[in-house]
Amino acid sequence: MEAQNFPDRELKIPNPIKNKEPTEIGRRFGHNLRQARKRVGISQEELGIRSSLHRTEIGLLERGARVPKIDTLIKVASALDTPPGELLTGIDWMPGSTRITDGRFTLAPARRSG
Repeated sequence: MEAQNFPDRELKIPNPIKNKEPTEIGRRFGHNLRQARKRVGISQEELGIRSSLHRTEIGLLERGARVPKIDTLIKVASALDTPPGELLTGIDWMPGSTRITDGRFTLAPARRSG
Protein backbone atom coordinates (compact mmCIF):
# COMPACT_ATOMS: atom_id res chain seq x y z
CA MET A 1 0.00 0.00 0.00
CA GLU A 2 1.35 3.40 -0.98
CA ALA A 3 1.48 6.29 1.51
CA GLN A 4 -1.09 9.03 0.90
CA ASN A 5 -0.38 12.73 1.04
CA PHE A 6 -2.96 15.24 2.16
CA PRO A 7 -1.48 18.65 1.34
CA ASP A 8 -4.58 20.49 2.61
CA ARG A 9 -4.11 18.97 6.09
CA GLU A 10 -1.06 19.70 8.12
CA LEU A 11 -0.23 16.93 10.53
CA LYS A 12 2.36 17.87 13.11
CA ILE A 13 3.88 15.09 15.13
CA PRO A 14 6.20 16.28 17.89
CA ASN A 15 9.73 15.01 17.62
CA PRO A 16 10.86 13.98 21.13
CA ILE A 17 14.53 14.30 20.14
CA LYS A 18 14.11 17.96 19.14
CA ASN A 19 12.08 18.78 22.25
CA LYS A 20 14.77 19.92 24.68
CA GLU A 21 12.43 21.65 27.15
CA PRO A 22 13.60 20.84 30.67
CA THR A 23 11.21 18.92 32.86
CA GLU A 24 10.88 19.61 36.57
CA ILE A 25 12.47 16.26 37.31
CA GLY A 26 15.28 16.96 34.87
CA ARG A 27 15.85 20.38 36.42
CA ARG A 28 16.01 18.94 39.93
CA PHE A 29 18.40 16.17 38.89
CA GLY A 30 20.53 18.70 36.98
CA HIS A 31 20.70 21.00 39.99
CA ASN A 32 21.79 18.10 42.20
CA LEU A 33 24.36 16.96 39.64
CA ARG A 34 25.84 20.45 39.22
CA GLN A 35 26.12 20.92 43.01
CA ALA A 36 27.82 17.52 43.44
CA ARG A 37 30.24 18.25 40.58
CA LYS A 38 31.16 21.66 41.98
CA ARG A 39 31.60 20.21 45.46
CA VAL A 40 34.15 17.76 44.01
CA GLY A 41 35.74 20.68 42.14
CA ILE A 42 35.80 19.30 38.60
CA SER A 43 34.64 20.61 35.24
CA GLN A 44 31.89 19.15 33.07
CA GLU A 45 34.60 17.88 30.76
CA GLU A 46 36.42 16.11 33.61
CA LEU A 47 33.15 14.56 34.83
CA GLY A 48 32.52 13.38 31.28
CA ILE A 49 35.93 11.74 31.12
CA ARG A 50 35.52 10.08 34.53
CA SER A 51 32.04 8.79 33.69
CA SER A 52 32.73 7.84 30.03
CA LEU A 53 30.18 10.40 28.81
CA HIS A 54 30.67 13.32 26.44
CA ARG A 55 30.87 16.73 28.11
CA THR A 56 27.82 17.88 26.13
CA GLU A 57 25.84 15.04 27.74
CA ILE A 58 26.89 16.35 31.15
CA GLY A 59 25.74 19.83 30.11
CA LEU A 60 22.37 18.50 28.94
CA LEU A 61 21.91 16.65 32.21
CA GLU A 62 22.85 19.69 34.29
CA ARG A 63 20.44 21.94 32.36
CA GLY A 64 17.64 19.41 32.80
CA ALA A 65 17.29 18.95 29.05
CA ARG A 66 17.82 15.23 29.52
CA VAL A 67 16.77 12.86 32.29
CA PRO A 68 19.35 10.11 32.84
CA LYS A 69 18.79 6.43 32.37
CA ILE A 70 19.84 4.22 35.26
CA ASP A 71 23.26 3.41 33.76
CA THR A 72 24.04 7.11 33.32
CA LEU A 73 22.95 7.82 36.90
CA ILE A 74 25.33 5.12 38.15
CA LYS A 75 28.20 6.37 35.95
CA VAL A 76 28.01 9.99 37.11
CA ALA A 77 27.42 9.06 40.75
CA SER A 78 30.45 6.74 40.68
CA ALA A 79 32.59 9.37 38.94
CA LEU A 80 31.65 11.84 41.70
CA ASP A 81 32.08 9.24 44.47
CA THR A 82 28.52 10.11 45.50
CA PRO A 83 25.62 7.79 46.36
CA PRO A 84 23.12 7.77 43.45
CA GLY A 85 20.34 8.70 45.90
CA GLU A 86 22.05 12.03 46.57
CA LEU A 87 21.60 12.97 42.91
CA LEU A 88 17.89 12.14 43.27
CA THR A 89 17.32 14.33 46.34
CA GLY A 90 14.02 16.17 46.09
CA ILE A 91 12.47 13.74 43.60
CA ASP A 92 9.59 11.68 44.97
CA TRP A 93 8.17 8.66 43.15
CA MET A 94 4.78 7.10 43.81
CA PRO A 95 3.04 4.59 41.52
CA GLY A 96 1.46 6.60 38.74
CA SER A 97 3.37 9.83 39.41
CA THR A 98 6.72 11.40 40.04
CA ARG A 99 6.99 14.77 41.71
CA ILE A 100 9.47 17.25 43.06
CA THR A 101 9.74 17.57 46.84
CA ASP A 102 11.86 19.48 49.32
CA GLY A 103 13.07 16.28 50.94
CA ARG A 104 15.16 13.27 50.08
CA PHE A 105 14.46 10.79 47.31
CA THR A 106 11.74 8.39 48.46
CA LEU A 107 9.86 5.43 47.07
CA ALA A 108 6.30 4.58 47.92
CA PRO A 109 5.94 1.57 50.22
CA ALA A 110 5.47 -1.69 48.36
CA ARG A 111 1.86 -2.79 48.05
CA ARG A 112 1.10 -6.06 49.75
CA SER A 113 -1.22 -8.44 48.01
CA GLY A 114 -3.59 -10.44 50.03
